[in-house]
Amino acid sequence: MSSPKLFSKILVANRGEIACRVMKTARRLGIETVAVHSDVDVQAVHVRMADEAVNIGPAPSNQSYLCIDKILEAIEQTGAEAVHPGYGFLSENSEFSQAVADAGVAFIGPGPKAMDEMGDKIRSMRIAQEAGVSCAPRYDGEVNTVEHALEIAREVGYPIIMKASAGGGGKGMRIAWEESELAEGFQLAREEAMSSFGDSRMLIQNYVCPVFARHIEIQVMGDKHGNYIYLPERECSIQRRHQKVIEEAPSVYIDEDMRKAMGEQAVALARAVGYESAGTVEFLADENKKFYFLEMNTRLQVEHPVTELVSGIDLVEEMIRVAAGEKLSVKQSDININGWAVESRVYAEDSVNYMPSIGLLHKYIEPTSDDQTGLVRVDSGVAEGSEISIYYDPMISKLITYGKDRTHALELMEKALDSYVIKGVEHNIPLLRDVIQQERFRKGNITTKFLEEEYPEGFPGYQLADQQKKELVASAACVHAVQQMAHYDFPEFKDSAPSPDKLVVVLADEEFSVSLNKLEDGSFQVTVNGETLPVQSNWAPGKELFVGTVGGNEVIVQQIEKSGSRHSMRFHGTVFDVAVRRDDDQELYQFMKEPIDTTDMDAVLTPMPGVCVAITVQPGDTVSAGQVVAVVEAMKMQNNMLCPRNGVVKAVHVEVGTKMGAEDILIELEKEEAAESTDLA
Repeated sequence: MSSPKLFSKILVANRGEIACRVMKTARRLGIETVAVHSDVDVQAVHVRMADEAVNIGPAPSNQSYLCIDKILEAIEQTGAEAVHPGYGFLSENSEFSQAVADAGVAFIGPGPKAMDEMGDKIRSMRIAQEAGVSCAPRYDGEVNTVEHALEIAREVGYPIIMKASAGGGGKGMRIAWEESELAEGFQLAREEAMSSFGDSRMLIQNYVCPVFARHIEIQVMGDKHGNYIYLPERECSIQRRHQKVIEEAPSVYIDEDMRKAMGEQAVALARAVGYESAGTVEFLADENKKFYFLEMNTRLQVEHPVTELVSGIDLVEEMIRVAAGEKLSVKQSDININGWAVESRVYAEDSVNYMPSIGLLHKYIEPTSDDQTGLVRVDSGVAEGSEISIYYDPMISKLITYGKDRTHALELMEKALDSYVIKGVEHNIPLLRDVIQQERFRKGNITTKFLEEEYPEGFPGYQLADQQKKELVASAACVHAVQQMAHYDFPEFKDSAPSPDKLVVVLADEEFSVSLNKLEDGSFQVTVNGETLPVQSNWAPGKELFVGTVGGNEVIVQQIEKSGSRHSMRFHGTVFDVAVRRDDDQELYQFMKEPIDTTDMDAVLTPMPGVCVAITVQPGDTVSAGQVVAVVEAMKMQNNMLCPRNGVVKAVHVEVGTKMGAEDILIELEKEEAAESTDLA
């Protein structure tokens, strides 16, 4: 019997990195691709990569990427034989899956029945329990009011987790540790669920593993012939706002017996719903290695690359072949774990408050590696000149490293993060870089509370050890010296070139006395506070990265910007301001005035562009520091806007539905003097 014919043309109903990822496999298989795009994505990378592209509407996703009828029109217009939904958007929408099938086109994913049953968190819990999957205590039904939620929480027991029944990706999810936290959390979760999924139904269950929890997930694959496999687990415990940040495969926590038990339960669940294609069963594991079912994601996961690298299986290819009617290419007995893979999600957001950042990528260079025994992979949908906009998820890329073991993979990740050049937006590389070099992370001692436990006051930036300070100071001095020599690299100026051999370098208000000497081979001998460090690097003006050795240690220092004698440099992920001056110039800087703090305590400003979805105060109201005065939605997440101090509301400058830019005024407070006068009156 001949094998089913693969498709000649696939439409990818998504954007960004996942659209590009699907297209790469399709291209390798000789399949043409069709991109769909909104108005603002007309020049996007996924559009340029595709063989054809169709504009499906304005920027807001509910007017473009979430419009089933527009996707169907694009399918008919281009003659696509199959549709890959990627993840997010319509990827877990059973109505879309059914509509594609009704149009006589293959859906590269599970059927609508399995999607419906697993996509509804309430129903999926019932099915999982019946299939013999370990589940947490819960309320078996939907919860629609705060009053009902309070009643259920008292029965189930705190802490509880409230999740959107139709949700995923951490959206529409809140934890209440005690009753006082329930009302606000429930309301925010419902609003976020409605905004993200068009469905406000909520599931409430006991929050198992409140002290120790590891987020472990199992990749499953099924075909149309009743065959199922599970692949090596993924560890996804490093999270912020219930969204994964760093993932790896396999997990240091899982032994062979636990892996087999989790895998077999995951397959039992897939079999119970007749699952076809790639899916992921997520679990929480406690300190005793007991695990509990969370949910099944009926789509390709963001973190699928780590599974591909340790298993050697292209999951997108398997999905395409299964949709075309082929059997799975491997059996369970064929699955092995080879090496270790780590993925860092690179987001356009600050590393302290996780606030999204938008802007133009005016400089963008992805890292590579010449390590013959490992691999650096970047799954992205951006390029230099791309715009990170308010309308979509702020993820820039997925940075994946693969090595012979975990240590090797993490070493490659360190170098890759240090070499990743992203300018134009804030990003979370400082946090990612700090996490993977922490001793606790290196030992594999991680839980879902890792970030809040390690950074209880927020991420402070990497704290340099004394020797690392000297490495950065020596690197900055060499950069300064090479720049100075380049300025005078003309015959008529050579004799007047200033000598850069005696310098003062200021790092974090600490002064370092530096002298340097350039040797015949182009290297430098740099003395920092009396310690001589040989420095070797081929750095030249215009290069983004100073790569070399300082005192025998490998260093990668990224040049962010330069203003006068001040250099902004990224080292170990964090940006440091380094001033490099001649020793006589440094004496003059003591007369420079300190900059004035202009923080506005009389207004609540939007930290990022977004849409106002709630105002909780009005003019004349008395407010207190930390009180929620408004809610702003940006990049599909709802953010509470907090009052900066005690006071009285003078004016409300927006209304629900108002679109705002960064640092627009939401709420204005009476000046403190005026508020005092009002109280006296």
